[in-house]
Amino acid sequence: MVAPAADGHWFEDFTVGEQLEPAPSITIGPGEAAVYQAICGDPLAMSLSRPLAEAVTGRPGAVVNPALVLLVAIGQSTVATRKVVANLFYRGVRQLRTVRVGETLTTTVTVRGLREASTRPDRPPRGLVLLGIRTVDGQNRRVLDFERCALVHRRSAAPTGHQDDLGNTGEELDMAPFAEAAPTGWDLSPLGPPQQWPVGETRQDPLRDPVTGATALVRLTQNLAPPHRDASLGQKGSRLVYGGHTVGLAQAALVRLLPTMATVVGWHLCDHTGPVFEDDVVDVAATLDTVHPVTNGRLLAFTVIVHAERDGNLPVPVLNWRPVVLAP
Repeated sequence: MVAPAADGHWFEDFTVGEQLEPAPSITIGPGEAAVYQAICGDPLAMSLSRPLAEAVTGRPGAVVNPALVLLVAIGQSTVATRKVVANLFYRGVRQLRTVRVGETLTTTVTVRGLREASTRPDRPPRGLVLLGIRTVDGQNRRVLDFERCALVHRRSAAPTGHQDDLGNTGEELDMAPFAEAAPTGWDLSPLGPPQQWPVGETRQDPLRDPVTGATALVRLTQNLAPPHRDASLGQKGSRLVYGGHTVGLAQAALVRLLPTMATVVGWHLCDHTGPVFEDDVVDVAATLDTVHPVTNGRLLAFTVIVHAERDGNLPVPVLNWRPVVLAP
């Protein structure tokens, strides 16, 4: 394993195939779940009610909100991206098992590809790093195994020779991997009858939400990206909000629109189309793209678009998120 420098890796410090020294393991207990709930206010019934979770899953114990599981894993993966500029895409995001309150998550990060970004005279040199992220529970069972591509700073514009093909996420949705990852044996009837939502219909969450508690979420998830903590490193003196925070608010809005949702099985795409800053007010709209029957319910794939309003200006797009969820 390779230990990062105290202030993180420059692009030139990475080597394809290296595994970075992992971040501390995190036990997601009732306190962590409560702090997340206070920040994002997600009404996902399965993560709010232990009796309901036990009735649906047939197993004892409360379940952790799937967004919090992802945010912890991504936060732990920032051992690689303390010199981050932005995260460009996620790939293969599927939650492979449900996490119970009190379980411990450990994440390892492996460098899978490197590519220099094109240089421009108006900005410092940058490079793209494809990271493989694997999260396991306390019994070493896989919870997540996905990739994210980060844009990080380079020391200089001197050529490094790194020109790997990092691929992309692909626009075409394949439901088969999500069907394989969907929980089996769950009884979704306690969540209520299937909700009618025609394919192609867009629904707007009427509850707009302010972005607050940003640094608390960064600390909770052990996210080490400095722009999320130090406002002087953001844009025009504004602290950049952790992208997962926007996803958390988007999921909360989607659950308000689909209150029978059991869980988020995974993400087809997640594109941060613009920066989000503290005290922005976000609004969320969701379009149902397709429905895929499974043995105990339905997988529903959505396109969720988030806009942010700041300083009295017109809202600007900040997130294009495409989750696949399990519901009756």
